[in-house]
Amino acid sequence: MLNARSKPIALCRRTLLPAFACAAVLLMLGCTDFGKVQQGRVVAYDHQNGIVTLIPSSALGSEKASPIAVKIPQDPKEMGPAPEAGKRLLFDTQNKKLVVFDAAAGAIKTFGYTPVVELTNVASDDKQVKGVKFPVIDREKKTITLYSSRDKKLITFTVADEYFSLPEDTWKAGDDIRYYFKQPGQALRMMNVTKTNVMKG
Repeated sequence: MLNARSKPIALCRRTLLPAFACAAVLLMLGCTDFGKVQQGRVVAYDHQNGIVTLIPSSALGSEKASPIAVKIPQDPKEMGPAPEAGKRLLFDTQNKKLVVFDAAAGAIKTFGYTPVVELTNVASDDKQVKGVKFPVIDREKKTITLYSSRDKKLITFTVADEYFSLPEDTWKAGDDIRYYFKQPGQALRMMNVTKTNVMKG
């Protein structure tokens, strides 16, 4: 007979729920000793040492957020596609502001931008974006062009001169990752949410 604690575990095994879904079920039922799940935006990835640095998703719009360093799973089978890093945390087109991680200063910065061209409903196979490597930075014209495949937006904008000296990856959004852990700083499982098609299969 299953007790209250073993029922959710058996459910996960019988239904073959994904590891992260099972972890979420167990956490909601109060089984905190099974570990925790965290999600965030990757701002750096040290492939050689297997360390991912991220900003938690819950703090992407806050300048008080601190980067978290996490070791990738020791078992390669528990690791999804390698994450790509970027320093752009938030691109608020409604309020015309950007939130980025300044690695040199070790701080999150928020500043406004002035739109030059904004195009919506631009599909990823559109000739304006297909095969183009974004961001496109034109220091002569002092413009930056970004494309969001999720929002289907192609935007060219300008910022204050001082921000053009920032590294190119300042304008690139890093991958979103979700990881399961028991000990902070050591992932047992890691999913690249950006590069994983959860609907496939």
